[in-house]
Amino acid sequence: MARKQRTPRWLEAARRRGPGVPEDARDWLTRALGRSGVLPRTEAEQAIRDGRVEVDGRVEVDPFAPVSARTRVRVDGVEHALTARVWALMFHKPVGPVVHGSDPEGVGTVFERLRAVLPPELKGYEWYAVGRLDRDTTGLLLFSNDEHLVRHATAPETHLPKRYVARVEGAPTEQTLGRLRMGLELEDGPTRLAGAALREPDVVVLTLTEGRHHQVKRMLEAVGHPVLTLHREAVGEVVLDVAEGTFRTLTEQEVSEGLGFRPDEVDPS
Repeated sequence: MARKQRTPRWLEAARRRGPGVPEDARDWLTRALGRSGVLPRTEAEQAIRDGRVEVDGRVEVDPFAPVSARTRVRVDGVEHALTARVWALMFHKPVGPVVHGSDPEGVGTVFERLRAVLPPELKGYEWYAVGRLDRDTTGLLLFSNDEHLVRHATAPETHLPKRYVARVEGAPTEQTLGRLRMGLELEDGPTRLAGAALREPDVVVLTLTEGRHHQVKRMLEAVGHPVLTLHREAVGEVVLDVAEGTFRTLTEQEVSEGLGFRPDEVDPS
């Protein structure tokens, strides 16, 4: 039997917008609660099902109810503003956890690892991972409460550079590095021009402006130097500077200049 396709959340929310909905009500309730740090999505959905959430003075039972920054929302009788500051965090991912909502192998997810070290004032946000790292890859993983930032940083047209450090089998030559720089023909097409240098005889620093599946591993495999360990140390101009398993918030300058993201230039829908 064919697996039933799940309706995307944005489409589900759009279908709820009927006649009479204010034009500025471009968000939906659960996402707005997560963006503004009131409750992360799963907790918000549970609170709505339990009848604990009021919207403009009435109990709201629809998690996709359209809302705006002016909507009056109460959770357990306490009023909350749906204003959403853009937060971005850097997290030093260790080997093991996956960048998924759940882990069938039981090692855990990066979301669980991140929440375990967040202070109380940041636990109410819904955190989205900016891209992915494999289970066995360590290093810089960014998170944000703002999906626009996530889309900006992961969109192919942004060309945001990501710098990886790979320990490989063998000792790559300058000729091999030249092949990596000029681009390779992989099974899913040619790669873009890349930065490639040696840090040690068997350690390659590779800088990419695209993010295909297992791209670093496939490129190095293609030139005869399979990856033994892989670490991401920078995204854009943001360089990892926290210990493994810990995090810090990015400054506004790091977001605007390091990642090239300016919230005031983004369509709020």
